[in-house]
Amino acid sequence: MLKVAIIEDEPLAAEDLEKTLGQVDPDAQVVVKLASVKSAIEWLEQNEVDLILSDIELGDGLSFDIFNEVENTAPIIITTAYDQYAIRAFKENSVDYLLKPIDKGELERAIGKYKNWGQNGQEFDMGNLLEVLKPYSDQKFQERFLVTLGEKIHSIPEEEVAYFFSEDRYTFLVTKKGTQHIINTNLGDLEGSLNPKKFYRINRKFIISYASIQNMVSYSKSRVKIDLVPPPPNAMEVVVSVERSGPFKRWLND
Repeated sequence: MLKVAIIEDEPLAAEDLEKTLGQVDPDAQVVVKLASVKSAIEWLEQNEVDLILSDIELGDGLSFDIFNEVENTAPIIITTAYDQYAIRAFKENSVDYLLKPIDKGELERAIGKYKNWGQNGQEFDMGNLLEVLKPYSDQKFQERFLVTLGEKIHSIPEEEVAYFFSEDRYTFLVTKKGTQHIINTNLGDLEGSLNPKKFYRINRKFIISYASIQNMVSYSKSRVKIDLVPPPPNAMEVVVSVERSGPFKRWLND
């Protein structure tokens, strides 16, 4: 029997992961579901499992904080809704990483990789993983954005930003007062520097702040249409893409 601990602060996500794990490996038994850094530290100090499936961001901190406190030897499969973290570090130093929503096939491959570790003589090194991830666990999100207006230079605080959008190869920052500024950063790079609790990339053209959402309505193909404040220029339609709709709804409930 494979004893597994799930560390996940979203109850539905934890239940879905347990169900999918049961489909992938009937011999796997989830012995505990832990929803916080505090509860995980307390449980893991007294108990052992064969494998840990852990989200990165929990309600009271990062899962890195758990493994800095606990002498854990169980291999870890990382799960995350955000791809701005050190994916390569996870890939090379943990069993695997899984990007939410969890895909059954990806989980099956990760479990297979875990089972091959012992056969190949590999040993899980928690210390090495923590060392590699330290710069990312200490990550600071961008709090100010430099813009120019003629010869004048302004620095706009994060709390004044409503959303970002791209158009005609330019990236624009829109403030809550409705002013627009061109910035020299593409949306891909921005996505990795913004606080994921406050900002979400809903499609190829928009990264929005939670505070900018005025209304949301169901749209075709399970998508979500959003009214932003202030409204985008040229009556641009703001719709969450199909592939991001599920994670976006979980983000709203986070």
